[in-house]
This record gives sequence, C-alpha cells and structure tokens, in this order.
Amino acid sequence: MLLPFILLLHAAVAVLLPRLVRALGPRAFLVAAVPPATAAVWALAHAPAVVAGIPATASIAWVPGLGIGFDLLLDPLALAMVLLVSGVGAVIFGYCAWYFHADERALGRLASLLVLFAGSMLGVVTTDNLFALFVFWELTSVTSFLLIGHDDRKEQARRSATQSLVVTAGFGLPMLLGFILLGRIGGSYRISELLAHPPLDHPLLPAALVLILVGAFAKSAQAPLHFWLPGAMVAPTPVSAYLHAAAMVKGGVYLIARLAPGFADVDPWRAIVLSFGLATMVIGGWRALRQDDLKLLLAYGTVSQLGFLTLLAGAGTQTAAAATIGVLLAHGFFKSTLFLTVGIIDHQTGTRSISLLTGIGRRMPVLTAAAASAAASMAGLPPLLGFVGKEAALEGFLPGQAPGDWPLTGPIMLTGLVIASILTFAYSARFVWGAFADKETVSERRFTAPAAPFVAAPVLTSALGLLLGLYPAPVDAIAQGHAAAFPEGEPYHLALWHGLTPVLGLTALVIAAGGLLFVGRGRLTRVQNAMPRWPDAEVGYHLVLHAVYSAALGVTRRTQSGSLPVYLGIILATLLALPGTYLVMGLVGGGIELPGGDNGPLLWNSPLEGLVAVVIAVTAVATIREHRRFGALILISATGFGVAGLFVLYGAPDLALTLILVETLTTIILLFVLRRLPATFGTRPDGWGKRLTVLLCAAAGTFIAVALWAMTAARTDPPVSLGYSDLAAEAGGANLVNLILADFRALDTFGEVVVLATAAIAVASLVLLNRRARVVVEDPPEEHEDADRGTRHG
Repeated sequence: MLLPFILLLHAAVAVLLPRLVRALGPRAFLVAAVPPATAAVWALAHAPAVVAGIPATASIAWVPGLGIGFDLLLDPLALAMVLLVSGVGAVIFGYCAWYFHADERALGRLASLLVLFAGSMLGVVTTDNLFALFVFWELTSVTSFLLIGHDDRKEQARRSATQSLVVTAGFGLPMLLGFILLGRIGGSYRISELLAHPPLDHPLLPAALVLILVGAFAKSAQAPLHFWLPGAMVAPTPVSAYLHAAAMVKGGVYLIARLAPGFADVDPWRAIVLSFGLATMVIGGWRALRQDDLKLLLAYGTVSQLGFLTLLAGAGTQTAAAATIGVLLAHGFFKSTLFLTVGIIDHQTGTRSISLLTGIGRRMPVLTAAAASAAASMAGLPPLLGFVGKEAALEGFLPGQAPGDWPLTGPIMLTGLVIASILTFAYSARFVWGAFADKETVSERRFTAPAAPFVAAPVLTSALGLLLGLYPAPVDAIAQGHAAAFPEGEPYHLALWHGLTPVLGLTALVIAAGGLLFVGRGRLTRVQNAMPRWPDAEVGYHLVLHAVYSAALGVTRRTQSGSLPVYLGIILATLLALPGTYLVMGLVGGGIELPGGDNGPLLWNSPLEGLVAVVIAVTAVATIREHRRFGALILISATGFGVAGLFVLYGAPDLALTLILVETLTTIILLFVLRRLPATFGTRPDGWGKRLTVLLCAAAGTFIAVALWAMTAARTDPPVSLGYSDLAAEAGGANLVNLILADFRALDTFGEVVVLATAAIAVASLVLLNRRARVVVEDPPEEHEDADRGTRHG
C-alpha cells in the first residue's frame, strides 16, 4: 500500500516549498499540488476494488505494547473523503499559483503549511486507529491555526486564529478522553474492530460517545460552537476554500459517519446528532441571509451545510448514509467553487461586498456560469449533484423511514429540513444576485479580466458537480458501499430521477418558498433587524475566556507570592496531609509494617550505616544553624558526600562516584555564585515562624525516613533487576549499567536529558539576556557623546 509513502511525500514537499517559493514565486504551488494529486490518483486507482467491498489496508507498528499503530484503511467513506481532501485540494493549490502575488508576505510558509495540512487531513480520513486519528486531528488544528493567522500583523487574524485553536483543539481533549474510554471498554483501539464488535452493553459507552461527539461538533462548527468558522474567514480565500469548505470542517462529519454504523442506535447518540445538526442548519441559513460580505455569506452557508451533513452522517440508516456521500461530495464541489469565485472577484475588483459590486456577470461570463451552476447545486436544483443528494436526504426522513423509535422524529426532522432548505435556496439566490447582477444604485468598478488558468479551478469543480449530477452512478457506487455497513433501512440509490414522488413535491415547495423569500428580501431584512438580538455564541466564548482568565489571575495572585519558603511549605504540608496521614493510619492500624523480626525493627545492616547516618544528620542540622553562606555550602556538600558513603556501603560505587562528581562540581559552581552574594544570610524567621518552620521540616523528614523504611518491607516479589543479566544478553551489550540507562530505562534517561537541556537553555538565555542588558546600558552614553560632539561642532 502506497499511502504511507504518500503521507511522507506531503512532509518532504512541505520542507522543500519555502526554497521553491523563493525560486519560482507563486508558481511553486503547482509543485505543492503534486502530493494531494498523487493521493487522489492513488484513491481512484483503488476505487473499483473498494466499492466492490475490498478495502485497501496497511499497518505500521508504533507502540505495539499499547496497541497503538498507524493502521490505515481505504473503504468507501475514506475514498469519498480522500477525493475531497486531496482531489479538490490539488485544484485549489493550482488556483493559488495565480491568486497570490510574488511579494506576498511569508508565501513559502503558507505553501508549506497548506501541504502539511493536506497530509494531516489525509491521515485523519484514512487511519484506522483512534490514537493515530487524534494525532492527525490535532495536526490539522495546529496547521489551521497558523493558516488562519497567516497575516499575523492584523489583530483580527491573530484573534480568529486563537479562537479556532481554542475551540477545535480545546474540545479535542474531551474527545481524546472519549477515545481512551471507548478503546478500553471495547478492548481495541482499531476503529474497524470496534465497529465489528461494539461494546453495546457497557454502561460507560454513552459517556464515551458523548465525549467524542463534543470534539466532532467543535471541529465541524455545530451550534453553539459555530462562531469560530465565520471568524476564520480572515484567512486568505484559498485557505478558506480548502480548510472551511472542502477539508477541515468535514473532519467532524467524517468521524460521526465513521462511528455511526456501530453506535448510532446507542442512546443518546441519535438524539444529540439530529437535534444539534438541525439547529445548526437553521441558524446558519438564517444568519447567511443578512450578510453583505460574500465570503461571510458563504461561511454561514457552510455552517448550515455542516449541520445538514452532521444529521445525515449520524442518522444511522442506509438512506441517510447514501445521502451523506452525495451531499458530502456535492458540498465540496459547489462550496469550493463559490469560495474560489469570491477570491477571483476580490482579487480583480478589490472588494467582495454585495453593496459595492455590479456588472460582474456581464464582464466575467464564464465565471458567472460556473458560480451560478454551483449555487444552483447548493440550492438543490436539478440536474446537479446537490439536487441528487438533497433528494436522498429528504427521502430518508419521510414518514415511516425516519431513524429512531420516537414517532415524532420523522415529522419534526422533515419539517426542519424543509425550512432549512428554503433558507438555503434564498441565500444561494442572494449570492448569485449580489455577486453578478447589475445594480442601478452602484457604480461599476474598473478591473481587468482574470487569466484563464485563474478561472479554470472554479470552472472545473463546478463542472464536476454538473457531470456527477447528470451521471451519479460513480457517486452512487461509493454511497452503496458506505450504506451497506448500516443494518437499518432499505437500500436507496442516488439518481437524478426517481419519478413523481413526495420528495419531488417537497423540492418544488422548497424552490417556490425560497424564491418568494429571495424576492421579498427587503422585507426579510427589516424583519431581521426588528427581531430581538439573540444570545451571541461568540460573546459567550469571550465571557467564558474572561472568566477563566480572571479565575487564573485570582488563584495565581493568592498562591504565587514570590516566596520560595512559602512554596516549599505548601508542598511539604500537602505531603504530610495526604500520604503522611495514610502512613500514620497504616502504622497505627497495623496495615503497614516496618522491616525487622522478633527482635524489633531492623535499624541497619551494618554499624557503619549508623555512623554515616549520624554524619548526615549532624551536617544537615549544622547547615540550618550556620549563618554564613560559605560555611553552609561546605556543610551541605558534606551531607551529599555522606549520602555517597551510603551508596558505597550498599555496593554501588559507580553511583557514589557520580554523586561525588556532581557534589564537587555543584560546590565549585556555587562558590562562583557566592562571590556576588553577601557573606551572611539575610533575616531569618524567629518566634512562631521559626518554630513552625522547624516543626514542618522535622515532620516532613520523619515522614520520608519512615516511608522509605517501610517500603523496604513492602516488597513481596523478587526484584526486577534479577532478570537484567539475561535481558542484557538479548540486547547485545556487556555493560549492564549502560544497558539499564540506554535500553531498560530509556524513557527515564530521556527525561533526564530533557531536564538538563532545558536547564542549559535557561542558563544560556540568562547569560545572553545579561549581555544584552549591558549593551543597552553602555550604548546611550556613546550616543549622547556623539550628540554633544555634533552640537559642539555645530
């Protein structure tokens, strides 16, 4: 299976793109289109076998002991998503070659991030492992954050990027918890195995599914988490066309569609998916009708369509599953066309405001035809793919075919779908009129005609929506493969004509009502303006964020006093309050025993241990009582050398030597530090402060000593180190200590290396900061001296 290499190809091209952009300019995006185009061609090559029920699979071990691996799967659902993510992505990358100017700021970084996003999204839709899916999922969140904030000089771009990251990545954390819970109760983290044997009887399954749906809703901008998507329109238009029309926002829909075959019948899955999906569809359509910015109109339209896709993907019936594939592909084609059209209009005229555009249809006839066809597909007009998908969606909620056992589900959902479809028709007509119509009250703007390759991208995606509407058999083959995984419902085939059916009558009703709504748009605007302002989801987001900031500042102000003794006191008090209390209760109740026998507790194995212990205790007490810094340093070093002596007595001379070297080096470093400090310590606590400090430290020391003492008697199994010699032979090494550090305790050693590297970076930063501070202080006198010299010469 070539998919792992295609994923690596995305990463390799992303690394090379900054240099290619410097050499080729915007035409480097043609090179950027190679990885997604390769993925799309690969998916099409496997399409006949996939739709025949033979999925393509691959598996790369990652952490076998935890059941984590890059298990890849190309089935009908993944095939449809790859065609969107990679196929439409390649077209958009080609569009970028004519959209951006050579002097675009950070163009190389933008191209690289787009390819990384394409690879991450490809991983999301093809992985068969929950952990790997989450890794790719978060990569899409991070790359989209950087893409939305591409022009980081604008405050709005930074704010919108942060908002999208907080929502999508923040709500990804409960989704991760849901993944872990689902994998634990299902006995596997492979999605295909969980769907084949779902743990339907487990009481924690509903909680796991709700947590997963939270993450999916955030990614797919479901109400009330939809507000981040319109704000993300500050990104360049090709980024919006790719992330927020064809790829990223479909991630949540894909996850719902992926899990629905196994879990759609589990309460409260269907109730949550249908209610939130329908509410999002209506809210997005209503908000789209009042937008003057063409890009915002499409953004709210995308919110509405995502609600539509969410309820279809999670309905759990064969008809809804087939409709999901039809609407999914149709939405990718028509919405990318419309976003790219807005990009061309904005690029050529310098505006995308409906109130400032006129005569575009006469001067860009080819683009107008492509956009009108895409808008008609969005509105659900024949003979386009959007009509085919919407017919299937309405069919899935007719009386007697609606999912679920509640008898009112069908009428409620069907009524909501019809209302939302009317709104969709109205804002689709508003888009075509606002972008291309002649308006008598608007002055026509001067602009040059766009280049033919620039217009080719929206024409191509629009043509695909038309061709697949006229001949939907390829889409239907994919839809049937996906729908076959659902046991509920009757098979439904995507087709342009099903006869004179009730659904066709509903479509006619939608067209008539939507047309009237568009014609009466002036009255509708007055009604919208007169309506009371509903609670704004974005205002709620800022209120929650402000509350979190305020709480964090309040807690920090009370707990972070800047006093090291206070911090240590809190740590020691917590240690005594929790495990210390448990230790005392265990010793008193007999649940914890100290090592020893009939002769009483075992105090030492050798009298020398007692002597070394006395040395350690005496030097520790003397350190506390010493008022000179140099004397305290020598005494505390003697304490460390005493601990090294204990290592020697227990047969660990290598550890003792290491400790002696560390103590010696630390002492030398501290001697240099003491040169810049006063010879004696400052004020010391006295009175009750001193007594409390001594009592707390004595109690903490006693707890640690007794706890370690008790631990030596708690071991019941033989030490794990007894098997190290055999493992060393298997590892191919002769030095057992080296093997323990490098192989057996590799993660522990890695953590220590990270700590040392962090400390080195911190020290280097302080040194450099001090050097810069000296430079800043020393420079001004020279400047003043030059100024005075210039004044004297003048």
